[in-house]
Amino acid sequence: MRVIAGTARSLRLKTPEGLETRPTADRIKETLFNILQPCLADCIFLDLFSGSGQIGIEALSRGARHAYFVENGAKAYACIQENVNFTRFEGQATLLRQDVVSALHAIREKEADIVFLDPPYGMGYEERVLQALGKMAYVTEDTLIVAEAALDDDFSFAGRLGYRIEREKNYKTNKHVFLRKQG
Repeated sequence: MRVIAGTARSLRLKTPEGLETRPTADRIKETLFNILQPCLADCIFLDLFSGSGQIGIEALSRGARHAYFVENGAKAYACIQENVNFTRFEGQATLLRQDVVSALHAIREKEADIVFLDPPYGMGYEERVLQALGKMAYVTEDTLIVAEAALDDDFSFAGRLGYRIEREKNYKTNKHVFLRKQG
C-alpha cells in the first residue's frame, strides 16, 4: 500500500496486523481520488473508521489543509500514528481514538469539506453515522460525504435522513456512494 500522488507520493504505508481492517486497494483509491481531486485543495477532510489512515493521508498528500482520523481499534490507531509521522503530516492531522459517533462531537471546524467513511461491512454503521453527521453544524449542504460499502448495501435510508445520493461508483466487490445533505 502506497501514497499514489502528491507531496508524499510513492511512500509505502503500514497496515494494521490482523483482519480487523481491510485497506482500500490502490486501484480503487486512485479512482476515488480522481473523482475527489477538484475538491481537495485546502479542504478539511474527515477519515472515519480510518484503519491505516491511508485515505486521509492521500488527501493530505494531494493538498487537503487538515485531516481528522477517527479509529477506535488500538492496533489500527497505532498504525495511523506511524503512517502520519512517516509521511510528516503531524501538523496537519488530528487523531481521535474513540467511537466514530462520539468523535464527531470532538471535531471543531466551521465546515468539513469531505467526509469519508469506510465502516465494517454489514453492521449498519452507515445509517447511524449519517444520522449523527446530519446533526453536526460543520456538515453543510456543501459537504461531500463518501461512504465505502459492500456492493449490495442498500442506501435507500439516505433520503429519510435528509441526504441525496449524487453518485454511486461500483467496483467488483464494493462501491463508493457520494452523498450531500438536502437543502
